[in-house]
Amino acid sequence: MKFRALYTAALGLLSIPAFAISKLPLPAELFEVNARGAFVMTPEQPAAGNPWVWYAPTLRNYPHGSQQFYFEQLLAQGIAIAGYDLGEVRGAPESSAKFTGFYDAMVAKGYSTTPVLLGQSRGGLMLLCWAFRNPGKVGAFAGIYPVCNIASWPLQNSKRSVLADYGLPEEAILKQLGTFNPAGNLAGLANAGVPIFLIHGDSDSVVPYRDNSALIKAAYEKIGGEIDVTIVPGKGHAEVPEFFTDQDLIEFIFNQSKEKQS
Repeated sequence: MKFRALYTAALGLLSIPAFAISKLPLPAELFEVNARGAFVMTPEQPAAGNPWVWYAPTLRNYPHGSQQFYFEQLLAQGIAIAGYDLGEVRGAPESSAKFTGFYDAMVAKGYSTTPVLLGQSRGGLMLLCWAFRNPGKVGAFAGIYPVCNIASWPLQNSKRSVLADYGLPEEAILKQLGTFNPAGNLAGLANAGVPIFLIHGDSDSVVPYRDNSALIKAAYEKIGGEIDVTIVPGKGHAEVPEFFTDQDLIEFIFNQSKEKQS
C-alpha cells in the first residue's frame, strides 16, 4: 500500500497532459502549453522546412484509430502531426487566442510558421475560427465534414458548450453570427492565398452539408478564394473509409505542405 501511495504521488508530479495518452493512434511527444495537453507526432526524416499538420479536435477520445491512415501517410512524407486540447470550445475569440499559444509553442520547437490545418467535425469550427483571425499563419485548411456554422450543430446540439465558450446568451450570439461565423470572415484567408479542401457527405444529418461546408464554398468562391469540395454520395457523419482514406485530401495536404516550404 505504501508503494502504491508513493507511485500515485509520483504520477501527480509528472503533470501528465489532460488528454488520455493511450487514445493516440501513434507514438507522440507529449507536452503542455499553458497547463493544457498537446502532442506532436514526429517523422523519422522531417521534410524541408519542418512542415506540420494541426489536427482538431484533440480531446480525450480524439485523435484515434480512424485518423491513423492519414497520420501514417503524412509521417512517411516527413510531415509532423500535432494537436492541442482546449476542451469543448466552439471558436470564440478568447479560445482562439489560446490556440495561438499552441501555435507559438510549435514554431518555437522549430516547426513551420504556416501549418496545414485539418479539422474534423467540430474541429473544423475550432480551426476555421482560429484561421480567419490569423490568416498569415495558415498554409491551408482541410476539413472532414467540418462544422462551419455556430447556428447549426453547435447551438442545436451542444448549446451549453457554445454559451460557455462565448460567455454570451444565445440571443447575443445569434445577433453576431456575421462576426463569429467563418463564412463571413474569409477575406483575410483569400487575400493570403490560403487554399481550402473540404470533404462532406450529402446525407449528413448531424452536420448538414448545406448549412456548413456549402456556406464556406459559396463565400470563398465569391471573394475569389481557392476551394475544392468533394461531396460523398450516400454518406453521413461517420468514420468510414470514404472520409478517412481519401486520396484527394491527402494529396492536397502533401502538395500544400511542400509548396508552403519551397
